[in-house]
Amino acid sequence: MALALALGAGGCAHQAAAPVETGLACPVGHEAMRTAQLFFGRNVTGGADVDAAAFSRFVDDELTPRFPDGLTVIDGGGQWRSPSDVLVREASKVVFLVLPQKPDILERLDAVRAAYKARFSQDSVLLVTQPACVSF
Repeated sequence: MALALALGAGGCAHQAAAPVETGLACPVGHEAMRTAQLFFGRNVTGGADVDAAAFSRFVDDELTPRFPDGLTVIDGGGQWRSPSDVLVREASKVVFLVLPQKPDILERLDAVRAAYKARFSQDSVLLVTQPACVSF
């Protein structure tokens, strides 16, 4: 995962901003920031699954404009229990981001999640954020 974050952030420009309150004591040369992981399921009920080309268009249309400094996309696979108590397994795409220090970051993440749910008839998009020590 550290490699994926490093690859995704490799193209990010360093931006001067107020320090993020993470509670981390970062080593010299590292900056306290936040990272995010978005988990996009690729099963579509009653339709064709989200293929690589459709997901690539989604990245171009929705993710890149909101996070132009860089991101990493990897293939994944997961499982979850449906409300009817059925174990569902599905392919997924996982997007790793080093979050820019901007006040509208949660709105950007929520907009991406809403766009995916609407475009591909999904119930949810998992979002995980965490503090991190980052060095470019």
